[in-house]
Amino acid sequence: MHALLIAASPSEHSRSAALLDAAGLALEAAGVGVRRLALRELPAEALLRARTGTPELGAAVAQVASASAVVFATPIYKAAYSGLLKVFLDLLPQDGLHGRWVWPLATGGSPAHTLALDHSLRPVLDNLGAHHVLPSVFALDAQVAPQAAGGGALIDAAIQARLAAGAERLAGAFDAQRQLRASAAARAAARCSA
Repeated sequence: MHALLIAASPSEHSRSAALLDAAGLALEAAGVGVRRLALRELPAEALLRARTGTPELGAAVAQVASASAVVFATPIYKAAYSGLLKVFLDLLPQDGLHGRWVWPLATGGSPAHTLALDHSLRPVLDNLGAHHVLPSVFALDAQVAPQAAGGGALIDAAIQARLAAGAERLAGAFDAQRQLRASAAARAAARCSA
């Protein structure tokens, strides 16, 4: 089981990318494997024209389909998540997030922007079948410094604690799923041997 980390900022060195990197580190520390997808690296014309038959977009959609969890990190612009994330979510099939854990992360300049996660992004995630949505993490721009000395990001301690709690929650969910599968396999084996 692994989590797919999706960076939805058009900038390579953005605050939301730094927040996503910190979430990835927290997930790895909790024992969850991670893979990464930067939407800005997908071919723009194919993305805007929804050409899912292109190898790059097909591979990106397949990464979502094979992930046990998807972590979206987006900047909030004008009280909404990024357009880059919007066009990517439009490519996913209607049930493209069914059965997956989803963890939304965002950065923005004002505390009022936190509502964008619940009022604009969460309904789209629900519509795509995401029934297991972890509590979102919103960080003010002042709480994330993307380029600290030594190349790493500086993340506010309160935000770090929320990321660690979310990572532990996701790791716990994965463990529970493993135990359920093992229990179901044991019951099936017992029925076959009886």
